[in-house]
Amino acid sequence: MRRPAFPGWRRTVLAARRRLLAGGRERGANPVELAVVMPLILVLLFASLQMAAVFLARSTALNAAQSGVNAERRYNASDGAGVASATQFLSTTGDWLLGWNRAGGPSCVTSEVDVTCTVTGRSLSVVPGVSFAVRQTAHGPVERVTAP
Repeated sequence: MRRPAFPGWRRTVLAARRRLLAGGRERGANPVELAVVMPLILVLLFASLQMAAVFLARSTALNAAQSGVNAERRYNASDGAGVASATQFLSTTGDWLLGWNRAGGPSCVTSEVDVTCTVTGRSLSVVPGVSFAVRQTAHGPVERVTAP
C-alpha cells in the first residue's frame, strides 16, 4: 500500500468535511453579495466600452480632418480636395463616427496661408440612447512658393 504525501492528510480532510457540513450563519452569503455587486460591475463595464467608443470616434474624426488638411494644403491643390479626402477616409473607416455625412459632411476652409478642416458627428452608442457629439479640427499651412 502506498503512503500519502503528507502525514496529516486524514486530519485535514476531516476538518474540511466538518466545515462544509456545518454550514453556519453565512451560508448563501456569496449569491447575495454577487447580486448586490453585479449591477455595479455591469455599469462599469458598459461605461468603459462607451468611453472606448467615444475615443475611437474622436480619433476617427481627427484622422479624417488631418487627411483633409493634407490633401487641401498641397501646392496647387484642386478645390474640394480636402473634403473629398476626408469623405473618402470616413466612408472607409467604419461606423465609429455616425452622422458625419449630415449637414454637408466634412468642411474645409482655405486661406492664402493656411487650411482648416472640421469633421463633426456622433459616437457609436454601446449603451442604448447614449451618444456623444464629436467635433475635431485640424489645421495646417498651405504649400506655396515664397521669395528667398
